[in-house]
Formats: sequence, C-alpha cells, structure tokens
Amino acid sequence: MQARQHDSSVRRPESTLMFREAAEAPAVVDRQLTENDAAMAVLAARLRAQPPRFVVTCARGSSDHAATFAKYLIEIQLGLVTASASPSVSSLYRTPQDLAGVLYIVISQSGRSSDLLHCAEAARFAGAQVVALVNREDSPLAAIADTVIPLMAGAEHSVPATKSFLATLASLLQLVSHWNPDPLLRAALPALPEAMQQAFQQDWIPLVDGLTDAQDLFVLGRGLGLGVAQEAALKLKETCGLHAEALSSAEVKHGPMALVKEGFPVLLFGQDDATLRGSLAAAREFRSRGARVWSAAPQDAHADALPLATAPHFLCEPLLAAQSFYRAANALSLARGLDPDSPPHLRKVTETL
Repeated sequence: MQARQHDSSVRRPESTLMFREAAEAPAVVDRQLTENDAAMAVLAARLRAQPPRFVVTCARGSSDHAATFAKYLIEIQLGLVTASASPSVSSLYRTPQDLAGVLYIVISQSGRSSDLLHCAEAARFAGAQVVALVNREDSPLAAIADTVIPLMAGAEHSVPATKSFLATLASLLQLVSHWNPDPLLRAALPALPEAMQQAFQQDWIPLVDGLTDAQDLFVLGRGLGLGVAQEAALKLKETCGLHAEALSSAEVKHGPMALVKEGFPVLLFGQDDATLRGSLAAAREFRSRGARVWSAAPQDAHADALPLATAPHFLCEPLLAAQSFYRAANALSLARGLDPDSPPHLRKVTETL
C-alpha cells in the first residue's frame, strides 16, 4: 500500500508532546525495573506469606485500561480472581464492602482524583491492603496507601496519557514476576526497554492513511490484549475525533457484527498466547464480510498486518503494541487536522465524584 504524501506544511509528528512523552517510555521503564525492584520483592514476599482472598483494581480512564491488563495478568499467572471496583459504590452510594484480606490496587497518574481517594480510604478502613501505582509520590493517594509503587514517568504535559500507561503495564509485569517467580519472565524484563524502543520505530503509516477519513471503527482485543484495545479506542476518540468502540474479539459476534459493511475499519490486537488462534479467525471473518482489518497480531500474513517488534516474553507483547500504536495515533491526529496534545473538552486531571 502506498503511503500518503503528507503536506509539508502540516505539523510534524515529532513536534508534539504526545510523541516526545511516548518516546520517553523505554527510559522510564528501564529506571523502574532498577529502582523499584527491591520494593517489588518486599511486596511480593508479603503477598506470598499472606495470600489475598482476591484482588480489586480501582482506576479511571487509561489507568482503568491498565487495570484490565492487570486482571488478565494476575488471573493467568496466579489464578487469583481480580475484579474492577465501581468507584461510585463507595464514593456516592457509600456502601461498605467486605474487603478484609483483599489486595486493593489503585492506579492513578495524578493521585488526586477525589473518587479514587475516597475508594482507597474506604478499602483501607475495610481491611484491604492498598497498593498505589502512582506517578506522583507526593500525592494524596500515596499518603493513603499501605504500599506505594512509583511509576517514575515524570511530568506528562500532553493531555493523552502515554508513558504513564506503559509504565503501569511494566510495573504490573515486574510485580507478577516477583509474586509468582517466573525465571523466564524475570530474565526477559531487562530486555523490555530496548524492545519498546524498537516498537516505537515500527511503521504503522498504512493504518494512519487508512483511518484519515474514517468516522467509526471497532478496536478488538482479547485476554491480555483487551486493555490495549480499550486504550487504543480511547486515544482514537480523544486525539483523532474517531468514534472507536473497543470490543473483545470473542464478544464482537454477539450483535456488533451487524454493523459491519464493505470497507468498515477494524483494528485488531493479538498476542502469541491461547487467544491468538481465535483472534486471527476473527480477523479472517471480518475480512470475509468486507471489513478493512489492520491487525497488530503475530502470524498474520495478510497485507494489512502491521509490523511488530519482537517481544522478550509473550506477556510483554501488549505493551509493545501499545507503544507502536501511540506513535500512529499521534500521526493520525495531525493528519486529521487536530492537535493530539489538547483534545477538545478535556483536561489532564479529571475530577469525578
């Protein structure tokens, strides 16, 4: 497919804050893996000595998409039920919950959202062990938590979160590598920053060209890749003005398939695990119905398959796909005449009751 010849007067993708901040993510993760390792080992030892009854995640926006990744990661690697909290149950309905002996993971870039703070306080009062994955160590959330794992992403000025999302996924991988000691994963993590650099160099311009004039699309993922699909759909909404709906590739046949028509755009994320066969089958079915499917999935030989960086471990694949996607989303926003750093009607910190 011939790439679009972009007008030289258009702002260059490399000039945006979104681009520069996403490009910083490999260095952030490299620093995390070194400086957080001792704290992760202590936390994991405590979790092994006193296993939680189950795990609850609490987050909003991009952080909640990272929590989706956490759910699958923890359930797959540890067999421990992991559920997403509904913040309004605590913050608005004020309903006490039985959280004694529960691991309660709160994920936040700012650590200042009022509903998350209320949930963290209520969870701790109810007997949960509260762990905060937070970018601001001096935040109110950090003061509430029993354990603080700093994301170390530094200042993030572009409204769309990029490096903090990637830093959260890397932190979750590091925690699980200690909690359920996996020598293969532990050995792979030091190679993750370099793999992320390679992922940021992947050429997804065919996706940019194909979506420049689009209005709607599906973004599909499954298992470990579902959180990245959710994140990609959000970024396409906020930076590109696209109506993007994130769906599980296993659930999309239950109704949404009826919307598919000739040329309907689909972006599919997949990883080399037990879900891959079904994900590739979904891509084939969409294509057979006339949809235009770009796949970020290994082993897809179709012309619209997007190039992927080589992951040091299959659990790292969703993170690398997100890194490649951010560069493409930034370029797509500019190609559609928008500013990815300042989406309309949005602020960096969203206050929710």
